[in-house]
Amino acid sequence: MTRPRPEPGDPAPEEPAVPPGEDATAAVPGPPATPGSPAPDEPDGRPAPGEPAVADPTEPPEDSAPGTPRRRRPEPMAAALIGVLTLLLGYAFAVQVRSTDDDQALAGSREEDLVRILDDLTGREDRLRLQISDQRSTLAQLSGTGSQSAEALDEARRRAETLGILNGTLAAQGPGLEMTIGDPAGRVTAAVLVKVLQELRAAGAETMQVDDVRVGASTAVTGKPGELQLDGQPVPAPYVFRVIGEPQTMATAMNIPNGVARTVRLRDGTIDVVQSDRVVVDALRVLERPQYAEPTDGD
Repeated sequence: MTRPRPEPGDPAPEEPAVPPGEDATAAVPGPPATPGSPAPDEPDGRPAPGEPAVADPTEPPEDSAPGTPRRRRPEPMAAALIGVLTLLLGYAFAVQVRSTDDDQALAGSREEDLVRILDDLTGREDRLRLQISDQRSTLAQLSGTGSQSAEALDEARRRAETLGILNGTLAAQGPGLEMTIGDPAGRVTAAVLVKVLQELRAAGAETMQVDDVRVGASTAVTGKPGELQLDGQPVPAPYVFRVIGEPQTMATAMNIPNGVARTVRLRDGTIDVVQSDRVVVDALRVLERPQYAEPTDGD
């Protein structure tokens, strides 16, 4: 049966009324159900529009999918390298701080002190360079081909002679000075002679003797004024020193202000220094065998 088309201006057709007690949605026919599709009242697992999505704990996370790069753990070699670099940086910082402290200390020194420090460093550098040159020459001789045994024997002999002169077991001759200290008032003490020996050694004396007693590393001056003894042997005044070394340097050291000469004169003593191109030191010492010290077994 065909309904007539409404004309413009006609009222809208009325909808059929729903009987009381029935749901209005039941009257609306839904799409036919198909096999395998979820029932209308059951959730299909998809979130409704406007609701947040809930992750399924059974599914793997997105970053674990194949092809996704994983975060690498720091390797032990890289960690060790970082630690070594840190230690080197700390050591460099400590050295820099120490160098800065030394510079500040030198900055506050007097000009005379700086000149003396510079002279000491220059002299030490020259001596070390000379020693290095001698050692290199000796090494070249010992490591050369041919007469290695003869060279080694000659070197050992030279060393033995040097040690014999230094410790007083061999006589020696060379340039130096002869110094005489008189004590007419009997007031020159053992401390005065000790000061003389120390000044001579500091000025470069290589070997010396007082009267007939050879001075060594363990020489002791004892006794009272007028009755002094060296290593237990009496040495009467005037005290005659025969010293081998650089003459001018030692003579200058004896006459410096507030030095040996002034100390002797304050004791009413006299001092006479004579430089010479040939001084003979022929008094000998008897070496005692060490009671406690012994050579090591090392190389």
